[in-house]
Amino acid sequence: MVKKVKVSELVNQFGLEVVSGEQGLKRAITVDDLYRPGLEMAGYFEYHPPERVQILGKTELAFYEMLPANERKERMERLCSSDETPCIIVTRSWEVPEELIQISSIKQIPVLRSSMATTILSSRITSFLERKLAPTATIHGVLVDVYGVGMLITGSSGIGKSETALELVKRGHRLIADDAVEIRQTSDNQLHGSAPELIRHLLEIRGVGIINVMTLFGAGAIRNNKRIQLVVKLEAWQQEKQYDRLGLDEETTRIIDTDVPLATIPVRPGRNLAVILEVAAMNFRLKRMGYNAALQFTTKLTETIAEDIDDLD
Repeated sequence: MVKKVKVSELVNQFGLEVVSGEQGLKRAITVDDLYRPGLEMAGYFEYHPPERVQILGKTELAFYEMLPANERKERMERLCSSDETPCIIVTRSWEVPEELIQISSIKQIPVLRSSMATTILSSRITSFLERKLAPTATIHGVLVDVYGVGMLITGSSGIGKSETALELVKRGHRLIADDAVEIRQTSDNQLHGSAPELIRHLLEIRGVGIINVMTLFGAGAIRNNKRIQLVVKLEAWQQEKQYDRLGLDEETTRIIDTDVPLATIPVRPGRNLAVILEVAAMNFRLKRMGYNAALQFTTKLTETIAEDIDDLD
């Protein structure tokens, strides 16, 4: 399902003045890209993207005022010709051209005005639309910040995700979400996780109940959102299964449209999961810095075997 933002939400969020076309405030914005129709003011509409929010700043309107009256009307008619155009925003409190007011009223395309500079307003609107229109998903798991690495802990119910998160919090790390993690994918395919408002800062421990991590451990033990960089899957130890012992095989898992590194940790009595996850986070950071202990080990092993063979010859 395509996400949408109504033009009226934009008006309320940024305090925009509705100049004309108020009948179209229910129009939907479906893309987070904005467009400044500079070439269109010069008459070139070949690749004009009508589905974007149109921004008219000082440059576009100063050039527009230099045009003859008949060309000005023609430019605004073409700018407002598509039913896909959600709205047109005039920045810097610039005087809205009379031709635009007339045509937008007929086409019921909202013309809005802001006192902000064009670049500042464009940046803020883009950030707002990216947040509202980003693909989202809710995943059963626990999200923690371990040594700066956003770690999503997954696994079957009762495997020990929340208990492991509690131990990590006690060791100085931070909780983002327990049980349900709301994930948002940004335009550059980064995943950011947060907790639903109802269960924010809460942790469920079987036998104890629901605890408030911020109340018990302080504000330093929680954070509201975090980029997800590593997924750790906890699973019951299977005697017949061969687990990766060197760490050469780098698995990934797909969340929404993004592949994220995956580490599968077998769980059995006696294993200190909190320490293992701390080491997994530190090892992940080292790999991102260019150091891979498993790769260096296999390289040295290969060199040693080759030297031994040479000695035998």
